[in-house]
Amino acid sequence: MTNRRRIARCVLACLMLAVAFPAASTQGAEMYLAASCTVGVSMALRCSTPHGKAAGYITATRQSSAPAQMSAQVNNLAKETPASPDEHAQQSQKRVTSYTLPHGTYAKARHLSRISFLLRVFLPFYQIALLALILRWGWSSKFRDWAEAASTRRIVQAAIYSSLFLLAFTLPQLPIAAWVHWLLRRYDLVIQGWASWFWDQIKTQFVITIIGTLVIAGLFRAIRRSPRRWWFYFWLGSIPVTLFFIFISPLVIDPLFNKFEPLQSHDPALVDSLERVVARAGLSIPPERMFWMNASAKVNFVNAYVTGIGASKRVVVWDTTIEKMTNPQILFVFGHEMGHYVLGHIPKGLGLLEALFFLLFYIGFRLSNRVLQKKSQAWQIRAPDDWASLPVYGGILLLLLFVATPLTNGMSRYFEHQADQYGLEVTHGITPDSGQVAAQSFQILGEIDMEDPAPNRLEIWWFWDHPWIGDRIKFALEYGPWSKGESPEFVK
Repeated sequence: MTNRRRIARCVLACLMLAVAFPAASTQGAEMYLAASCTVGVSMALRCSTPHGKAAGYITATRQSSAPAQMSAQVNNLAKETPASPDEHAQQSQKRVTSYTLPHGTYAKARHLSRISFLLRVFLPFYQIALLALILRWGWSSKFRDWAEAASTRRIVQAAIYSSLFLLAFTLPQLPIAAWVHWLLRRYDLVIQGWASWFWDQIKTQFVITIIGTLVIAGLFRAIRRSPRRWWFYFWLGSIPVTLFFIFISPLVIDPLFNKFEPLQSHDPALVDSLERVVARAGLSIPPERMFWMNASAKVNFVNAYVTGIGASKRVVVWDTTIEKMTNPQILFVFGHEMGHYVLGHIPKGLGLLEALFFLLFYIGFRLSNRVLQKKSQAWQIRAPDDWASLPVYGGILLLLLFVATPLTNGMSRYFEHQADQYGLEVTHGITPDSGQVAAQSFQILGEIDMEDPAPNRLEIWWFWDHPWIGDRIKFALEYGPWSKGESPEFVK
């Protein structure tokens, strides 16, 4: 159950604004997004979108992670037969008292958790190292020279430099993304073929190059206009730009990667049930804002999310969710996502993140000045507004974002908990035993996405942007103000 934002770690500034938004809530989906993010798939505009960038980061036991040993373990674990749709249907009716996994699935989930943890720690520093090498080897200054030789127009220079820089930054990350894709295919979490996967990477590179060109051009325009206050003006300008990309993401960007159709045309009975939940909340979400997504063409995860803003805001239900969950369980999932909608989590999240980025941009401004004073000559950077200085700003921002991860994920976990509570309240009286239905929904989500059954609490605090499934099940089973004669908090 996501609030998808899709995280943009490879482009600077504006794209980075979405890194902190909520993303997939379990570890298989998390690794899939992490791999995509490695080459830029989770762009800023998944702003939580489905919003994206990234979630259930699970615990890691301290053992060797050499690729050869990992591959051997994966080959053994992958031999186990995944549950069939019929088995999923039977399991979805079982009474849930706590989060548990079958022995074979337990081993897989623990193994994935170790890999997920290593990726979460390794990727940011690997990306910073790539930026350092681009500077040290003189590639950034060469890209600048080629751009300036090709044209005197700044926007053309920005397009040339951005294209070369982003290509040099993302290509070394492609093998990691491909390995994770291979791993998840072995676990039967992802079914997307290699040709389709490579085509998605090409489309992603094309989109981030267009957006990156505009963002980078805006960044250096601000630096040239105001060398002392550029960080403030860039932050100020990033607000409407971010809102614009959140608006167009479900209309323009998401359809490049997945097929969306009106939910009414696929499951009119489900739409009728969803409208009962909407009416219970006193809202009006017309059927034309409810969409079905053909996720089964690429993944086996289940999900639903709220995305967009204003006229583009919509609720999306994956076809895998409809296939693997019962109607009452889907109503809870929908109620959870409607909670994000009703409780204003996207605008609240944006406001809090903009406040955080105000601070990060200022710190980045001070640190970048110090780095440029010491290293400009060695890296052939002429001035702070030189195109060649971009990796300096990008590396510092990546480091600051990593340090700020507990803050952004803590905010996300709080919003997700509120949405869980809202889902329980809005479905109470519509579905029988709504707490048990919610617990079953979480159990299905954990089993299919292989969420770690025994995560480390410190790791949850740092890396997870959703509460642990076990805690969510416990809350769903225990929450019940009605039995105590109390009034619920959100749905009166």
